Amino acid sequence: HVQLVESGGGSVQAGGSLRLSCIVSGDSISRYCMGWFRQAPGKEREGIASFDKYGNTRYADSVKGDFTISKDNAANILYLLMNSLKPEDTAMYYCAADRAQYCSGGLRSWEYDYRGRGTQVTVS
Repeated sequence: HVQLVESGGGSVQAGGSLRLSCIVSGDSISRYCMGWFRQAPGKEREGIASFDKYGNTRYADSVKGDFTISKDNAANILYLLMNSLKPEDTAMYYCAADRAQYCSGGLRSWEYDYRGRGTQVTVS
């Protein structure tokens, strides 16, 4: 059973940067599609970045060019580097893992089987 724990959130001024980390335990992240999602109060959960099992990435249009997803398979850690942060990026950020053999690495939260508790990002 995979467990995911996010960290790295905080409060930052507009234009600043943060790097989120997601430490994965219980299995190797190389066997999963991995994704980052966020949810702001009163809004639906939004998929923002993901990896398929082959290392291909996808990004939501809202973050493309400013956010970068990466991972360290040896350390079992997923990252999200966020540059040029805007107030509208304020949300709880979650990492998630899709265990399906033929997972797509998409940005739809219902595709993912495991999710962490999240880390809060506040941009002012």
